[in-house]
Amino acid sequence: MSKHELPKLPYAYDALEPYIDAKTMEIHHTKHHQAYTDKLNAALEGCPSDLQNLAIMDVVSNVESYPDEKKSAINFNGGGYYNHELFWKSMKPNGGGEPGGAVEDAIDAAFGSFSSFKEKFSSNTAVIQGSGWGWLVYNLKTSKMEYKSLPNQTNPYTVGLVPLLGCDVWEHAYYLKYQNKRPDYIAAWWNVVNWDEVASRFSTV
Repeated sequence: MSKHELPKLPYAYDALEPYIDAKTMEIHHTKHHQAYTDKLNAALEGCPSDLQNLAIMDVVSNVESYPDEKKSAINFNGGGYYNHELFWKSMKPNGGGEPGGAVEDAIDAAFGSFSSFKEKFSSNTAVIQGSGWGWLVYNLKTSKMEYKSLPNQTNPYTVGLVPLLGCDVWEHAYYLKYQNKRPDYIAAWWNVVNWDEVASRFSTV
């Protein structure tokens, strides 16, 4: 069985300061993302060989194909692994602002305006419980962008949606700097969003 490996960050741990602190980034990457990696590999052991060696996007897209006793662990740890891989790439130093181009046009069409989208994303993501994420997704059935909150590390591909931008709001993502002020963390996070990465994902749908 080929093992999934912890992806390297595309920037230094302190690169997103002052919005996301270096210690949080280091712990989030080396402890939490590593744990999802290890537990995903453990969950895949004993699965049929054709399901052991899938790319991570195909793993989360086909959770229902795994043995019943493995589905929960595959969903949680596979989603956690892939969500975080997307999360790191969705941020960059000197990010933020508005997306422009085709992404902003699609956001305007779906939400009315970028400011309306940002408000909806922020307010709905702030009240997610547990290990959930707030997502900007693309619905292939409607050919439109949508906002979607998903629980328990579930990845949008698992429910038939294409992930474009996700925000991790489990406490390990922000607690050292923001404590219980989750809305402050989300407001700061917008300053590091990598809209170029979002545009790249959107261009493939």
